[in-house]
Amino acid sequence: MIRKFFLSLLSFALSLLSGTSATSQIIPKTLEAKRTSQRVVIDGKLNEAAWQDAAKADDYIEFRPVIGRKEAYENRTESFLMYSDDGLYFGGTCYERNVDSIARELVGRDGFGTNDYIGLILDTYHDNLNGFEYFVTPLNEQWDAKMTSNQNSDNGGEDFSWNAVWQSAVVMHDKGWTFEMFIPYSAIRFSKDKVQDWGLNITRRRRKTEQQYTWSAIDPNVNGFLTQEGTWQGITDIKPPLRLQLSPYFSVYANHFPVNQAGQKNWTNQVSGGLDLKLGLNQAFTLDATLIPDFGQVQSDNQVLNLTPFEVKFNENRTFFTEGTELFGKGNLFYSRRIGGAPIHAGGAYDDLKAGEKVVKNPTESKLINASKISGRTKGGLGVGLLNAITRPQYAVIENSETGESRQYETDPTTNYNIFVLDQTLKNNSSVSFINTSVLRGGTDYNANVTAGLFSINNKKNNYNLSGQAAISHLDYKESGTENRTGYSHSLSAGKTSGRFTFNLSQQLTDTKFTSNDLGYFTNNNFLDHSLYVGYRYTEPKGWYNRLFYNFNASLSRLYAPIGNLESKFQQANMQVNINAQTKKLHWLGLYLNYRPAQNDFYEPRQLGQVFRRNQSVAFGGWIETNSAKKYSLSMEAYERVFLDFYDLNGLDLFVSQQYRFSSKFSVRHTVNLQPRPRGLGYTSMDEAGNPVFALRNVKTVDNTLFLKYSFTNRMGLTFRARHYASVVHNKQYFSLNDNGSLRSKPGFEGTNRNVNYFNVDMVYTWQFAPGSFLNVVWKNATYHNSDLIDVHYFQNLHNTLQADQNNNVSLKVIYFLDYLRVKSWMQTTRKGEA
Repeated sequence: MIRKFFLSLLSFALSLLSGTSATSQIIPKTLEAKRTSQRVVIDGKLNEAAWQDAAKADDYIEFRPVIGRKEAYENRTESFLMYSDDGLYFGGTCYERNVDSIARELVGRDGFGTNDYIGLILDTYHDNLNGFEYFVTPLNEQWDAKMTSNQNSDNGGEDFSWNAVWQSAVVMHDKGWTFEMFIPYSAIRFSKDKVQDWGLNITRRRRKTEQQYTWSAIDPNVNGFLTQEGTWQGITDIKPPLRLQLSPYFSVYANHFPVNQAGQKNWTNQVSGGLDLKLGLNQAFTLDATLIPDFGQVQSDNQVLNLTPFEVKFNENRTFFTEGTELFGKGNLFYSRRIGGAPIHAGGAYDDLKAGEKVVKNPTESKLINASKISGRTKGGLGVGLLNAITRPQYAVIENSETGESRQYETDPTTNYNIFVLDQTLKNNSSVSFINTSVLRGGTDYNANVTAGLFSINNKKNNYNLSGQAAISHLDYKESGTENRTGYSHSLSAGKTSGRFTFNLSQQLTDTKFTSNDLGYFTNNNFLDHSLYVGYRYTEPKGWYNRLFYNFNASLSRLYAPIGNLESKFQQANMQVNINAQTKKLHWLGLYLNYRPAQNDFYEPRQLGQVFRRNQSVAFGGWIETNSAKKYSLSMEAYERVFLDFYDLNGLDLFVSQQYRFSSKFSVRHTVNLQPRPRGLGYTSMDEAGNPVFALRNVKTVDNTLFLKYSFTNRMGLTFRARHYASVVHNKQYFSLNDNGSLRSKPGFEGTNRNVNYFNVDMVYTWQFAPGSFLNVVWKNATYHNSDLIDVHYFQNLHNTLQADQNNNVSLKVIYFLDYLRVKSWMQTTRKGEA
């Protein structure tokens, strides 16, 4: 294997010298639009007469692993497309020489699993930048997505949190599997033009061979997936319908926590109801609103012990803030967890305590009153997005232990969050954008605003890109004597995006006053960064691999302005080489090597104007992923960083994930992330004089997760997720920080060791009892255990955590989907029956 890697490296060098990077010219296909007025029953059988007149899309072309190869006849794909007054019909047959070759697994809606699939991709405005995707599997599970062109991805950017309601059916037989799909116009966005041409492609994937095909050929060496689409030509006289969809919900919660104190209940309960609404304002724009939202059933956060100077960034699991939000992600200025997040003055309640007082209640998150968003794109390619959310004020309760009197302390005022986005598509897969975020707070708390402009320009051949962003932030302080603050930030990049050889050169600058933290995730300002990426890819099978990628990354970071009396503006530099490959046996593997020279860390001391000098280090590692289509699959990564001097510091990461599929219904996955760091060095606390204290420490961290999945049908399933996180910090030796960033021993200082444990269970039963309608039953368990015990093994830690007080929550939630058009049709049918 090593010899093969070296031979590949030699081949890579020769290819660069010869300049071989051209890609073949592909001519996009065209499909005539056929209309039907006949009745079609979605049962997966394609036995209606209407299918005989539908346009046929066949002769699929492979783009992985062999670019341009035609399908084998016995594994061919035949598909048909037509439209009516109400929507689109897409059906066909995915032939298989051997039915056992069909990969199929029940995983629930929007879950890929180990499945073959076929999908329809529609670019309704034919701008090569935005599309809608609808996929179905051999067991008739659906997933859908919004697609945007992305120069850094072969397949573009796909937002699978976007959901539409449509119909499908599948029949498996001895020649493969046959499918039918009906996509109503309410699930698509398009213009009112009398005659329209839409961008079109169809893709099929066979998981056991990892062969991927498209109806209109795709070259993965060319920038973008939508830029290579075909055309569905001559769609005539279709009208966008009135899009009004309501999803009322009803939920019941029961919560148990052993408070075991007089006047406080161990059991609490809550009954609530609310409504989600989707309203088509016109053919392009949709209003989404959630009234009295309920997010109590979302997956638990992966809490960790944070030893860094920066905030932990959590995933967003609330559907309203994940679905159809691709416009709001422009410029990376929106972190939705800010909405309904931690109150900004939660810690102030403790600072306000008087003699004899204690905090008896302090909300950990602000309550969302309502949220709404408007988004869409006009015929001329102008995308518009508007999101607004309001949270109610939060109060901590402070009680006097002697008198029993209590008072409230406001930890968060009434707050309005707002985002406004304009995104204009241009020719050659280019675009310009404008985004504004604002946070308006009640009372005397400050307001925050960020305004940014973005552009991405591709040349006519779509192989070079120039992009950039400029942003201005403004903090408006209402209290007299506090000066308002305005900051600036920009980024600029240029590079080659198509062909085997690609590169990118970029710069990022942020001054000392810029911040986007009030509605975005922002760690620090005051930097000037430069980075370089150079890559080369082999996308056709040769020798031992199907695909092979090399790349080199380098970066340099400096302060934009010096801090205090510190002379140096240098922060850090970084160089890394990566080699990744997919083997002929469909395994993925990779190797990487990283070097960092000595760096100045201006953030680890937790005090502005001080610096900690980290020594040079080398990191190396590798990873492997076995073929996921097999019953047993393994993913593993090992990463080691070694500091070349000063205490011989090192850090190790080891990640292992294993999955076993017992059947198409039942699977088990176990992941463990081990981080044994026997000689780590970092900030631990402040001394009595307010100076930072560092510690040489042994940090042992284990993140252990077990996931079980059982699907009763393609509409009903049960999932179980249990996670235990344990991090033990043993401080061995303490140091004071010198002015030049070095350390000196600090004998006699008594620090605190830490043993932090989080344990969570999320068990979810889901039944989709009607299209878009769900019944969910959820059990959530949360346990937190904290001590200073360091001489305990992992299983003793787990035992102690399970013995700690546990918070158990059981909930039932029913969501019923109502579509105006379907309700109207049902009422008309009922009246006719009564007549």
